[in-house]
Amino acid sequence: MSTTSVIPFQPPFVNNNTEPEGLTVQKGNSTRAVHEGRSPNPYHSIADPLVSTATYTFEDSQDLHQYMKQKIWGEATGRSEYGRYGNPTISAAEARLAALEGAEDALLFASGMQAISTVLLHLLSHGDHLIITDNIYRKSRQLCTVTLPRYGIECTVVPINDFEALEKAILPNTRVLFSESPTNPHIRLLDVERFAATAKKYGVISIVDSTFATPFNLRPLEWGIDLVVHSATKYLAGHNDLLAGAVAGRTELISGLRDFQGVIGAISDAYVASLLIRGIKTLGIRLDRQNQSAQRIAAFLASHPKVEKVWYPSLESHPDYAIGQRQYKGFGGVVSFTVHGDGETTERVIDALKIPLLAVSLGGTESLVSQPAIISYFELSRSEREALGIPDNLIRYSVGIEDVEDLIADLDQALSLI
Repeated sequence: MSTTSVIPFQPPFVNNNTEPEGLTVQKGNSTRAVHEGRSPNPYHSIADPLVSTATYTFEDSQDLHQYMKQKIWGEATGRSEYGRYGNPTISAAEARLAALEGAEDALLFASGMQAISTVLLHLLSHGDHLIITDNIYRKSRQLCTVTLPRYGIECTVVPINDFEALEKAILPNTRVLFSESPTNPHIRLLDVERFAATAKKYGVISIVDSTFATPFNLRPLEWGIDLVVHSATKYLAGHNDLLAGAVAGRTELISGLRDFQGVIGAISDAYVASLLIRGIKTLGIRLDRQNQSAQRIAAFLASHPKVEKVWYPSLESHPDYAIGQRQYKGFGGVVSFTVHGDGETTERVIDALKIPLLAVSLGGTESLVSQPAIISYFELSRSEREALGIPDNLIRYSVGIEDVEDLIADLDQALSLI
């Protein structure tokens, strides 16, 4: 097994979309989603070829020598020797992800949690300290507060957007600040500008999980964040048919992470990458629909007499409304709300809904609904759940691409049962 640095796999084809010399064409995210990362191939296919292989051949020993010299010198080789170190279909997906985030490079993983865990294990060592904000995805919090301490890595949790508490928590051995925005399930918005500035002030690395936002609603790197992570399973793929994760950022950070990825084998697969590319091409259209539909649904719920409280950042009642107006282009398709009544009443409302499917996850074409107290926090006591802000009457609604009038009418008839 080679111990040299892993060079990103670059398909050895010429890009026909090269701009004329001296001419720069401004491209929006939907244009990037469709075209960036595409390289012409021997088959002249519009879709990126699915290259399903575990290993790669060499013409002869001289060819192998030349490849190894280029690899050791850090030059682009246009190929790889083994599937764990590179694949042209995966590289095409990574190029699109990097372009969408405005990043220099990106890496694809088998899941969002694999992306997060690989990044943190790469950046942190025994004796280091990281800080996370509250209200983040439960498994991310478990990783940081339960798993990492087993390896001598200390974690402190601070309230989101409490920058006084954040600065007080920073220690000489603090290496990473990690947050999520929007958060799950209360759709809190991180002030990414202040978060990035705080990290830079103390010389630590800032990481933001931007799964709920996508690059269409927020590009954290543009606000000074060092690394952005995604569960590509959600909006990026968009069809509830694959698991994937991604990390994007500066080359100096991604290159070391790429080496580490090759060592521990935290890789994706070419077939998943091909499906992800297909999903990314329609991300802009889907997210526009989901942004607009979720905003209308949130407004409807906020005015409904059977609804107790709504969490969605387009509402002025949301605690981060002002941040959203300054930094975000949209707020995604997840609306969380509580109804008047107990857990059993909440279950009746959910069971009465005709369109959304009862399931975890979000960001796909189908609307999904869940009761977090049961589907995510079932093993905790009621008092433990409520301490985390998860009451029994909380509903998380992930808006799909169905007609919003149908979704609202369906919610209205279900709420009428209360």
